[in-house]
Amino acid sequence: MTEAVSFVPWCTRGAGALVEFPEHTDVTELIGVGAAPGSGLTLREVVCVVDAAHLIADLHRTDYVIHPASHPAHWPHTARALLTVMGIEFASTVVLVNWEPLNTPELSSVMGLVNHLSPRARLRLHHGDQDPWLHAAPATDAGYDVAQERSGWVTLLNGEHDPWVTDPHVSSLRYENVRPLHPQRLGDLLDHRIETGEFGTVLRSAGFCRLATRSHVIAQWNHVGRMICLSPLARDEDMGERDELLALGQDLGIIGLDLDVPALRRAFDDAALTDDELAGGPAAWSQFHDPFPARPTADRAD
Repeated sequence: MTEAVSFVPWCTRGAGALVEFPEHTDVTELIGVGAAPGSGLTLREVVCVVDAAHLIADLHRTDYVIHPASHPAHWPHTARALLTVMGIEFASTVVLVNWEPLNTPELSSVMGLVNHLSPRARLRLHHGDQDPWLHAAPATDAGYDVAQERSGWVTLLNGEHDPWVTDPHVSSLRYENVRPLHPQRLGDLLDHRIETGEFGTVLRSAGFCRLATRSHVIAQWNHVGRMICLSPLARDEDMGERDELLALGQDLGIIGLDLDVPALRRAFDDAALTDDELAGGPAAWSQFHDPFPARPTADRAD
């Protein structure tokens, strides 16, 4: 990534350069490298091309992209569905291709979903090589910096989620609860209720959470389709007086299709600790069955 970006200043002419990256590119890494101070670049646009007819299926994929490193044993891997959704979330323009097979209601739902995932992106339907969007004026803002808040789930947490394309089948919510989650009940909720579509199709959820068995650790909740990862972010004992607490308990942005929002809220509430469990304290919580791995990553497709 760094080597590829380093060549861009050599080929920049006048209005700039258009650089194409493969679909397995981590867009957050691209933005971090391209917008970093001292890079010599101004990253104006990130254009994401989406196969409209297969978007839902792409978000439910369970395969991984392998990133070759110095030694095969250490090759990192990333869920392809996660790369797909992040490409949409961080784009300034999303171009929908292969949209013609969709009927009008289906296309409306796809456009609404894309705009809920990326409420600040411009949406374009591709009409061929002479498409007007190819020659459209660049974004009028100052471009990208390393701290981006374009993602739909981030705007939900910030209270700024205002997509301009809406559809009756697409909805979103912010879920908050200061109580830690019971890991066994959370696992059951994910595997046996959300995965089966009891509350509609939850396609994307992200934010912060705490498991009762690890109540001193705030984790990043990162879910798309059938993949979920809970990554430790910070430990309470490592927080300084001036450090900002990411979340007391759960703070999640959730986006999906045909969601039963009240029922989904109740289900998450039921996964949190009860009054009696809360009174037991961390010593009692540590005895709860915890189905999540030590470095909490779960593939619900397994």
